[in-house]
Amino acid sequence: MSRSMFKLAHISDVHLGPLPRLSIQELFSKRITGFVNWHRNRRKHLFGSTLDLLLDDIRTHQADHLAVTGDLVNLASGIEIRAAAAWLRALGDPADTSVVPGNHDAYVPGAYEKSMRAWYDYVRGDLAPPQWQEDRHIFPYLRVRDKVAIVGCSTAVATPPFAASGFFGARQARDTVNMLRAAGEAGLFRVVMIHHPPIRGATTFYKRMIGIRRFAAVISTGGAELVLHGHTHLNTLHWLRGQVQPVPVVGIASASQGPGSIKPAAAYNLFSIDGSPGAWELSGERFSLNRTGDAVIQESVDIFAP
Repeated sequence: MSRSMFKLAHISDVHLGPLPRLSIQELFSKRITGFVNWHRNRRKHLFGSTLDLLLDDIRTHQADHLAVTGDLVNLASGIEIRAAAAWLRALGDPADTSVVPGNHDAYVPGAYEKSMRAWYDYVRGDLAPPQWQEDRHIFPYLRVRDKVAIVGCSTAVATPPFAASGFFGARQARDTVNMLRAAGEAGLFRVVMIHHPPIRGATTFYKRMIGIRRFAAVISTGGAELVLHGHTHLNTLHWLRGQVQPVPVVGIASASQGPGSIKPAAAYNLFSIDGSPGAWELSGERFSLNRTGDAVIQESVDIFAP
């Protein structure tokens, strides 16, 4: 790797807490199931201090960019959405952080629009209007940073109670293919961000991504070098067929997950990208919370190693 390498950090499923007090009107919806789940399960294992440890460690490794693949909030109440906006601003310049939404960010009808309006500077492409426009599609978006093209896709839709599925539709697929082709022709390393895992069987039926086959066609037709996702709260590596060679599809544990749960403790991936078209060099290191929950340690040298 040369001095010109680009460092990309990846976190997901932030689930900022604690859960605020909600009105009866706010709870009179699907939120009541999430409210109960939070108090029975999530609040026992998701900690803001854990997230802070990860972010501090990312800063020590001098990442050039941060990718956040969804679920910034829990029930997508107005208070949570505003708190997430403040958290994003505290991270620094929006140009250095790219976000795509998750199912929790679109928890109930209307929440998606509120979230995207509040977080717009982090979910818009380089050529998008500076102000949120209600009638305009913002996904997929394209951001170019050094030799890297970051393409953000959305699977976030409101779903019925006890469902957490996502949707990747035909319009977004067409636009993503065109975006990836253009980025490839420009000689850029292409990273696709999406919340739901675009892999069949990667999660349970009610949490699946609708449009998996469509997304796979996008990658094989448009081309990509790396796909990042969240949703499962697991550290995973899968592969999709690419134009020339298989494309790694990488998932990551929840960035707020404390130790002692059945899910792996909080982690982030740090990718180093170097080289040039036809000769790209990609390596990935995983850093995770230690067993006592008070420090972040390097978990593996290369997550792509067999």
